[in-house]
Amino acid sequence: MVRQTIRIIGIDPGLRRTGWGIVEADGSRLSYVASGLITSDSEDELAYRLRAIHEGLVGVIASFRPHEAAIEETFVNKDARATLKLGQARGMALLAPAQKGLKVAEYPPNVIKKTVTGTGHGEKGQIQAMVGFLLPKAKFESADEADALAIAICHANHRATERAVATRLLREAAR
Repeated sequence: MVRQTIRIIGIDPGLRRTGWGIVEADGSRLSYVASGLITSDSEDELAYRLRAIHEGLVGVIASFRPHEAAIEETFVNKDARATLKLGQARGMALLAPAQKGLKVAEYPPNVIKKTVTGTGHGEKGQIQAMVGFLLPKAKFESADEADALAIAICHANHRATERAVATRLLREAAR
């Protein structure tokens, strides 16, 4: 069986700051590729802030050419208006990779935290420390970038598990 390196973009959507992080997965081996932030001007109208997020992600995808994307699911908070705006930013984060035909996976925050830190309620500092441990060459300057890399790591781990289960099921069916 020939292994293939898969490039994954993790996206942590936000209206002010959208973090992105790219890793390569070769079996269980992970490598850091790049990470960054896409920001929007809080003085701009919502439509132009959403456009900035979309255009930024389209540019990152064009530059780094990932094969798959992973995005954090939206959590609901007490401020319905803020939740709605976050949902719209998340829509841009879903649209950009979908336009390029990438497989797009979504993960709840507690699954991402559990995958990276071992607990579903890990703190920001724990996530940053574990991302640094798992990707020693990673150069991230914000929690949003670290979160995006954690999302990509989560997807790399879950896609490997899914493939192993599918392979096992195919072998059992062939018997």
